[in-house]
Amino acid sequence: MDLEACLRAAVAAPSIHNSQPWRFVLRPGGVDLYADRTRKLGVVDPRGRELFISLGAALLNLRLAILSHGRMPVTRLLPDPGEPDLVAAVRFGPPVDADPAVRALADAIPHRRTSRRPFDRVLVPAEVLAELSAAARLEGATLAVADDLGRDQLLGLARSAERMLRRHPGYLAELTEWTSADPGRADGVPQAAFGPWDALETLPLRDFGLTRRTEPRRGAHFEAHPTLVVLSTAGDTPQQWLRAGQALERVLLTATVQGLATTPLSQPLELPRLRLLMTDRDVSAYPQVVLRIGYGPAGVPSPRRPLDDVVDRTGLPAATE
Repeated sequence: MDLEACLRAAVAAPSIHNSQPWRFVLRPGGVDLYADRTRKLGVVDPRGRELFISLGAALLNLRLAILSHGRMPVTRLLPDPGEPDLVAAVRFGPPVDADPAVRALADAIPHRRTSRRPFDRVLVPAEVLAELSAAARLEGATLAVADDLGRDQLLGLARSAERMLRRHPGYLAELTEWTSADPGRADGVPQAAFGPWDALETLPLRDFGLTRRTEPRRGAHFEAHPTLVVLSTAGDTPQQWLRAGQALERVLLTATVQGLATTPLSQPLELPRLRLLMTDRDVSAYPQVVLRIGYGPAGVPSPRRPLDDVVDRTGLPAATE
């Protein structure tokens, strides 16, 4: 098994502001995944919920990569209560033949990107949306497609959240911290990934361009009626956040295989009072991710930290098999 390739797949996962809050420790016969809390975003993610969702996405990529390389990944979430930063232990199980669906998802990992550009005004077929929902269920989450009223409500909440976040005294500083103009930086959101600004202000995507007010930026007309989906879990604990991250990444990779572009619409979930409005406690549905889905241009690749910066190999030789 090519462990280096599996680790490269893991670090290709999406993360809040491309913060890449993970650390991998090689163990005999497996890999432990740790949270790097020095990379937690204190303003938009004080509880670490989005940090754990990011870790879950990396875990799903690692699982898929191991499986596609012919071994069964045996995974335990939060295996040691005495080590809260140890979020998952993955061990290499028995040999297995990966089915074509697994290989397709694994092959999609390097092609999955966030797109902050206008999408085509083409409806996503119901059968494709059903496939995305099935992908979320495989990881213990639910994916609901917003109807017209729900879409308008989500967009309204996102606009309110964007205004509220901009008034937060630390929001712009945090945004600036993760949007450095340094072309050699290995994390954060590069300027090429900001996307254009919405000329009609119909779609309230997070505006990373706030950190570059003096630099010219192209405007564009975004779709007035985007397809929005909400990914929810039955609980709101770190373990459920990890499950949400795995479900999110399986949905994103499935969307990539289907030729879809995706964008997170995270702002309303980053403000507790707005997130509460989206929570249905009667059926234990806690919203974890809002996604915009459609057909459109792929996003630009974001940088990744070198493996040597995030992988601890001291526990065993590099070749463990």
